Amino acid sequence: MKRETIDLFNRIFKVLEPPPDLTLSQWADKYRRLSSESGSKGGRWDTSKAPWQREIMDAITDISIEKVVVMSAAQMGKTDAFLLNTIGYYMHYDPCTMLCMQPTLSLAETMSKDRLMPMVRDTPALRDKINEKSRTSGNTIFKKAFPGGRITMTGANSPTELRSRPIRVLLADEIDAYPPTAGAEGDPLILAGKRLTTYWNRKEVDTSTPTIKGVSRIEMEYEHSTMEEWNVPCPSCGELQPLEWGNLTYTVDADGEVQSITYACAKCGCIHSEIEWKDHFNEGKYVAKYPNRKVRGFHFNSLASTFFGWEKIVKGFIEADQALKKGNVELMKSWVNTELGQTWEEEGESANKEDLLKRREKYRCEVPEEVIAITAGIDTQDDRFEIEVVGWGVGHESYGIVYKRIYGDLKQAEIWKNLDEFLLQKFKKADGTELRIICACMDSGGHFTNKVYRFCKARTARKIFAIKGKDGTDRPYIPKPSKNNREQAYLFTLGVDTGKSLLLQRLQIEEEGPGYCHFPKDENGYIRGYDEDYFKGLTAEKQVLRYKKGRPYFVWELTGETKRNEPLDCRNYAQAAIEITGLTLKEPSKKATGNSTQTPPKRGRRRGNRSGGIT
Repeated sequence: MKRETIDLFNRIFKVLEPPPDLTLSQWADKYRRLSSESGSKGGRWDTSKAPWQREIMDAITDISIEKVVVMSAAQMGKTDAFLLNTIGYYMHYDPCTMLCMQPTLSLAETMSKDRLMPMVRDTPALRDKINEKSRTSGNTIFKKAFPGGRITMTGANSPTELRSRPIRVLLADEIDAYPPTAGAEGDPLILAGKRLTTYWNRKEVDTSTPTIKGVSRIEMEYEHSTMEEWNVPCPSCGELQPLEWGNLTYTVDADGEVQSITYACAKCGCIHSEIEWKDHFNEGKYVAKYPNRKVRGFHFNSLASTFFGWEKIVKGFIEADQALKKGNVELMKSWVNTELGQTWEEEGESANKEDLLKRREKYRCEVPEEVIAITAGIDTQDDRFEIEVVGWGVGHESYGIVYKRIYGDLKQAEIWKNLDEFLLQKFKKADGTELRIICACMDSGGHFTNKVYRFCKARTARKIFAIKGKDGTDRPYIPKPSKNNREQAYLFTLGVDTGKSLLLQRLQIEEEGPGYCHFPKDENGYIRGYDEDYFKGLTAEKQVLRYKKGRPYFVWELTGETKRNEPLDCRNYAQAAIEITGLTLKEPSKKATGNSTQTPPKRGRRRGNRSGGIT
């Protein structure tokens, strides 16, 4: 055989020769270039700078593993390491069809524009793979074709893409933010997963920061996996162990600034600094609870990060802890989710009626001196209005002022006149200061919707607004109002379940201060309406966990003691009203004088009696 022929065959076989084996981390270290859009300074990828990522990345390209689950803290490089690197690897090294699913189409668009294409632009091995300039390439924001495959970007709320053509690789990002169903098609993750079935070498990667225990989708996926926790060796004894918040100690100075942070070994008890622990991070590894399971699942928290120091985590905890003591649980919930990478377990399902009854106190004035502003919530029934007037102090400390029922025929003008007169009245403090209701929310449900709209529209200047409640804990509490009704009145569609959850948190606060709920006793013939029936109604519902089509969700249900939940609704509406005003409930300025919405700073007091008299 001639030398030219041999050389020709050698060249042909060289082209057909399979590429050398490379894990995902090896590919990234060799080819990946970081973009400025990723929040970094750019440059060559280096897995050794984030050692907790290596095992996960290599599991993704392990041919023997079909599914990888990552439950972690936020801002730990998940997008670059487990999504973009994976896309780049398969685009360059093992071309195939891929689907990258974000919670919404809008986020999918952002991912395509701000993360995917900058990676392609800045990584030389990928630069020529996608032709954006040719009109015949068929490339769009959501679909990118490359030699041997394509990548589709979609949202979990888009059922069309979730049941389209087969795919070999599914990348599901932030799955806890997915809707329970994609339109009427069903669970988006299950829908997308069905597109993998025709491939023997299929791959699914699920990532997310967790949310609420019992509802979190990533937690459910993780609990059915190998459940591998990131472990690092002690600088003294060398024993591997997970990094746990409980083993970290810190000190703060008089100004609240963090002075020192140390971490104690769970095995030998030796205490070392952050730098000493992080010097051994490259010796860390994942330890599996169930090593024989087929799905590999990984968990790590922010203490494992080399992107930022532990001081950031400690400061976040201090801020969240201070807010929690004042009744605001949201910051601590977010801290547990985003820093520890753990689900938040809701405490308590309902408020206790007996405890709230015992809480009643004598104001010895119509409106306590601590009240800055007053709102009202109005529930509409066929034969009456039920109204609660609530005073608001610093940090949303609330004071029940009066609970009133106005009976009559809602078809007649008189009862509407009576309601208007009630909402126009002034409420006095002990020093004679008069406060008006600055905002009221009125239920428009039932049989008198248009009458409610007309009533509220005529009083828009007084901030009396029609509301309609929508169930669902994922709904925003106070959305933007619409005027899409016959009377073109402002209508707020409240996320009432969100409001009830906030109210429940406040009702469970036991110490006076921000968020605490005060309730008055009747005194000197002044009937305020806070009797046993009121508290039965206020605690008439509880928050319970239910399942629909296999997906968990929280719902509010009647406890069974009473069906009358109007006091709960009225307080929820009055609470929404103060949010609608946008009023900042802070300590008044010492310079503020003569303003009816300002009060002197709080004086020390004991729960029970207040000075002054009813005027």
